[in-house]
Amino acid sequence: MGSALPLGDPAPRDGLLPASAAVGALERDFGVYLHVPFCRVRCGYCDFNTYTATELRGASQHDYAGQAVAEVESAGRILRDSGVADREATTVFFGGGTPTLLPAADLVRMLDSVRDTWGLAAGAEVTTEANPDSVDAAYLVALAAAGFTRVSFGMQSAVPRVLATLERTHDPERIPLVTAWARDAGLDVSLDLIYGTPGETRADWRASLEQAIGLAPNHISAYSLIVEDGTKLARQIRRGELAPVDEDTQAEYYELADELLEAAGYGWYEVSNWATDAAHRSRHNLAYWRSQDWWGVGPGAHSHVGGIRWWNVKHPSAYADRILAGDSPAAGRETLDEATREVERVLLLTRIREGIRIDSLSPLGRREVAGLIADELINAKAALSGTVELTRRGRLLADAVVRRLLAD
Repeated sequence: MGSALPLGDPAPRDGLLPASAAVGALERDFGVYLHVPFCRVRCGYCDFNTYTATELRGASQHDYAGQAVAEVESAGRILRDSGVADREATTVFFGGGTPTLLPAADLVRMLDSVRDTWGLAAGAEVTTEANPDSVDAAYLVALAAAGFTRVSFGMQSAVPRVLATLERTHDPERIPLVTAWARDAGLDVSLDLIYGTPGETRADWRASLEQAIGLAPNHISAYSLIVEDGTKLARQIRRGELAPVDEDTQAEYYELADELLEAAGYGWYEVSNWATDAAHRSRHNLAYWRSQDWWGVGPGAHSHVGGIRWWNVKHPSAYADRILAGDSPAAGRETLDEATREVERVLLLTRIREGIRIDSLSPLGRREVAGLIADELINAKAALSGTVELTRRGRLLADAVVRRLLAD
């Protein structure tokens, strides 16, 4: 969740959705995102909607689970009253912030509210993000017993000085411990990595990749460091305290990641994500990229149902006030027009390995395919089968590929 909310129309206090949101609902999957906006410390690069204890302005971590449960229950009523067909949740994702700063019982209570309100589909994927220093073995066992299926650890790097630059507080030696505890509890494991941190060498990045691969998680994400305006990291770079992030170096590190991960048996399925097999891809994130429906719970959380997108008030205090008053916490919303939905469809589907069907593109977009093959940006064999699939080079230039596919 970024630090700024988008522009849009004011959301109604009752949260009701227009009739168009209900059209075709049974043809779309439904997921739930639960945002836990608390962090022990703020990392210098972070632009997400998170708050440390000194920034809560009267809001309470202790009360938060009850507020989230209230929004879930309200969401169930809003969807029914808006005529949106009842659907079980196929995925549930706890993100943040650091969800595991809350007691395990709070996360379980929030999951139970989703189960009670919508039900969980058979084989539903239930994920929480976690910092390595925010859980122990008993915590993970409690989550697994309640129906969580997956934990995503913010490893970021195996190199202490890189973690220090990022202001991550965990000891990298804890990563093998939490990974083993999660696996012993019966949870699938994902590890999140960041590359291109100022001062990170190629050897540093290789060491992080090799440690992550050596732990044999089911899933690995690798994201390039993005320097967001207004963050401490941006100020440090502007003052010359840290070197600027180098895009050529980041491209080189991405190629190294893909080479090592592919050699270790991980297949890419989205530009920044690799899994051991199709069963261990993040189904929740795939639902975002496929423009399915989801309800976002919590301060600043975004939702999307049937082409209607909305977002909640940002601060936990404002969110708590809305919930206590019985009002929808939504601050604003927008109805996506056909042109916007088409741009997003091409943008998002192009990023995933299954790609986008060539025959679903505009005539001018289809004409670009031959040139993209010649430029080695899309896979020629996949194109013969009627699909745009990015090559490794194409993944590095995904935005440029999308612009060409959207030619009009």
